[in-house]
Amino acid sequence: MKHIYEDRISIFTSFMKDNKIQAVIFEDNENHRDACVRYFSGHANDAILVIFQDGQSVLVPWDINLANENSYASKIIPLTNFERDNIRAIKSVLQSSSEELNQVVEISPSTSYIEFLKIVDALPNWDVRCKNHSAHDFTNIMRSIKDSYELECIRTAAKVGDKIIDSIEKNVRKGKIKTEIDVALFIESECRKMDCERTGFDTLAAGPERSFGIHCFPNYTKGPWATEGLSILDFGVVYNGYTSDTTLTIARGKLSKQQEELLTLVENAYALGLELYKKDVPLKTAASRIDEVFAQKKRFMPHGLGHGIGLDIHEFPFVRRHATDDAVFVPGMVVTLEPGLYDKKLGGVRLENDVLITAEGNEVLTHSRIIRV
Repeated sequence: MKHIYEDRISIFTSFMKDNKIQAVIFEDNENHRDACVRYFSGHANDAILVIFQDGQSVLVPWDINLANENSYASKIIPLTNFERDNIRAIKSVLQSSSEELNQVVEISPSTSYIEFLKIVDALPNWDVRCKNHSAHDFTNIMRSIKDSYELECIRTAAKVGDKIIDSIEKNVRKGKIKTEIDVALFIESECRKMDCERTGFDTLAAGPERSFGIHCFPNYTKGPWATEGLSILDFGVVYNGYTSDTTLTIARGKLSKQQEELLTLVENAYALGLELYKKDVPLKTAASRIDEVFAQKKRFMPHGLGHGIGLDIHEFPFVRRHATDDAVFVPGMVVTLEPGLYDKKLGGVRLENDVLITAEGNEVLTHSRIIRV
């Protein structure tokens, strides 16, 4: 794994050199989660990571034993050395690196103003920058193009998710899954049995009475699921940090003409989406075309068509009508395709799979579907 992290840091430090940035700080803690700490070091828990322009990196973890076991960095220093104070840790790491004045250090654009002022006060010899279009934004572009290791992890997560979907269908047909709790806890148990870290997010299980919600609340209840009508299940599983994201719809029993129309519209939109998820196609073009399909039947999809996945469940790119003109599909991206329609009386339908953009077209990694019972 060491060479994977070295390659990522090498790409990142090239950007730093081009933009005259001497150091970049990443923080992953209760107040601010940043998957870049894991992306550049492999450390999966609370920590500070400082990357210097010369390629050196310093990891300051809360759990030093876990860091020593699983992480890569030039130096690993326990946070307890700084009385678990992040500001003191950042100050010590940067002061020990250089005595030159006014070197540029960038912190996350999402840093609160109060925290920004604390860091500025702690680093009087540094030019502390907290801005958009920063090194942190560059990491979004880096992470959107998956390397071979990332693709291996996502493929594994996808295979686990597919096995779970197959089992859910069998158990629904046998009457073994009857409630939202049943299916949610089944996913939790099965993914752990197959060596996954966790689910990608809190599973969303909505029976016919609640499937009209884009994201049902509460996420799941003791209410019936996969009973007469339309039920939705949205879940992901995480393998070595990387998540899948799928949504299936259970269509059970005799449906109304209007419900059948919802199913057909979503299936047709999904098929069209696959044709558009290809290299160099603008993201906004794909989203707009699907919206047009629904508009022709006076239906409206109240969310984007898809998003990138990886260490986070929502990553760049975001497939929506308001994407910029220059945002296009690029080989190496793994993006969800998830058309959906929701009606208070009829219920909801969503079909979501994870799609790898390739040089030749695309590859569907997951195999969620509309299941008729």
